[in-house]
Amino acid sequence: MSAYKYNDLIKLTTQYAHRMNYLSNRIFGEVARATNSKSLKVVKMYSEEPVGKRDYVINWYPRHVETHILMKNLRLYGLFRDEHEDFKEEMKRMRKLRGKAPPKKGEGKRSKK
Repeated sequence: MSAYKYNDLIKLTTQYAHRMNYLSNRIFGEVARATNSKSLKVVKMYSEEPVGKRDYVINWYPRHVETHILMKNLRLYGLFRDEHEDFKEEMKRMRKLRGKAPPKKGEGKRSKK
């Protein structure tokens, strides 16, 4: 059946034409029944890709977690110097030398009784 004849069938006001048009719309994911513009806006909104899955939204912020893990590994290999981490380690070492560090597991106050 040619497209011209199909268009003519859809334009007819017979019950068969209405039913075929309805089924065609259901099959091809269009709006089955005639609706107002507000309802069509909702249909359009749900037919679009979700905002959370859009590429520009996903890549909006830099990849902080991955960058942090990379820098941590580079520091362990000696390829990156993190002065803040160096400072924290030095403060821990100094506290331990002064006897202010927390006790090791099993050497606390309760274990001495």
